[in-house]
Amino acid sequence: QVQLVESGGGSVQPGGSLRLSCAASGSISNIFNMGWYRQAPGKQRDLVARILAAGTTNYAESVKGRFTISRDYAKNTVYLQMNSLKAEDTAVYYCNAVIRNSASRVYDYWGQGTQVTVSS
Repeated sequence: QVQLVESGGGSVQPGGSLRLSCAASGSISNIFNMGWYRQAPGKQRDLVARILAAGTTNYAESVKGRFTISRDYAKNTVYLQMNSLKAEDTAVYYCNAVIRNSASRVYDYWGQGTQVTVSS
């Protein structure tokens, strides 16, 4: 009964900014990794950014210097601040988390996705 809910997507012009949020809820024992992936029509789902429990971060080369991932441990929430957005960033963005639930089983959970559209 764990779920991830994304918010913050929308439509912006090139050079604009958006802030995505993803909150985990339910029967959670521990959250390990949290991250963001994106998928454009006809393309694979690719990693955008991830953050481990200890705070280590990884970014796709295409977003380094523009996007920042962070966590609020008390709220079981991960954020993605996206600046200097480009048309190539247009995609559905999915939240991902590796979570041990209250039954002590570890699963790779996914949110339903939020649309980000960058166009003039």
